[in-house]
This record gives sequence, C-alpha cells and structure tokens, in this order.
Amino acid sequence: MKLFRAFAATVLFVLLLLSTYYLHIRFFTVNVVFYAAIADGVIAALVTSLVMYPSRTFNGFEKFQLLVIWVLAGYCFAISVPTVIDRSLSFYILEKLQQRGGGIQQSRFADVFTKEYLKEHRLVDVRLTEQMESGTIQIVNGCVKLTEKGQKFAAASRYFRQNFLPKKRLLMGQYSSDLTDPFRNSADISDYKCQ
Repeated sequence: MKLFRAFAATVLFVLLLLSTYYLHIRFFTVNVVFYAAIADGVIAALVTSLVMYPSRTFNGFEKFQLLVIWVLAGYCFAISVPTVIDRSLSFYILEKLQQRGGGIQQSRFADVFTKEYLKEHRLVDVRLTEQMESGTIQIVNGCVKLTEKGQKFAAASRYFRQNFLPKKRLLMGQYSSDLTDPFRNSADISDYKCQ
C-alpha cells in the first residue's frame, strides 16, 4: 500500500512539475532558465507534500524522504532537460546540421561557431545575465568585473579543471590534456582589459 501511494504521489509530483514549468515559461518572466526550472521543481515538491501531508500512510520521516527525492528529481529535470537544451553546444550542432540540410563541411565549423552560434543564441548576453544573477560578476562603466564570489568560483573551477578532469581525453581521434589547462597556449591580448 505504501509503495503504491508513494508512486501515485510521485506521479502527481511529475505532473505538477511539468505544469508548473510550462506555466512559468509561458506566462512569467524568467531571468535564468536553470534557476527558474529549479524553482519549479521546489514548488512542485512542496505542493505535492502539502497534498500528501494529511495522509496517515507515511510517518514524518517517510514524508521528508519523499520530499527530498522530489526536490532532487526536480533538480535532475532542471539540469538535464531545459538547461541542457538551452546551453548545449552539442544540441546546437545537431540542430544546425539539420537546418543546413543534414551536413556541414568540417573545416567550416569554426565559422559556424564564431559567425552563427554566438549571434543566434545571444551567447554573450545569456552568459553575462546568468553570471550577474548569480552574483559572480558586475558590470561597472562597461567593464565586466569579477566579484569576490566570482573570484572564489573561478579559483575552485580552475583547481577542479586542472586536478580532476581527465588528463587523457579523446579529442578528434587523439588523447589530450588540453582541456585541463585551456589557457596554456592562450594569446596575450591586452587591448580589451579594463583599467
């Protein structure tokens, strides 16, 4: 009986999650897709918990466990569906290939990324908005600057990249450690630095 009711409550959670997400993106403003989808998951989990709260089938700890499971499921949904489709370069490549009739010359992909992807997806605007909303950057007099929080995140990210990403990663038929230190051979261009 408990298993059936937990399953039924989870089905209700999924329906509420999808409905909340749809209503949110259709009728309300969204600052950052990822954060909005997480909020939708939390709302759906809380509403499902409130509906289930009067039930005597589950004790308090079991109800709490279900709530945690639903919040985690909402997070998985947020990061695995809308965020991946919104941000994914891999999906962009597939969509671009489809748009171009199913094929693009491999030698022209650099042009596709620099001349089309950045513009079509407003990539700079999206990422700057996300970082401002996260509190990791601020824009002062046309200069994008790291906040203290941004400094900490950048240092942690760089540390993780250098120490915990694969040193032998397959890139176009060869194994490489290039992505553990992508700035290794970076050009020293200083004309866009802020004073």
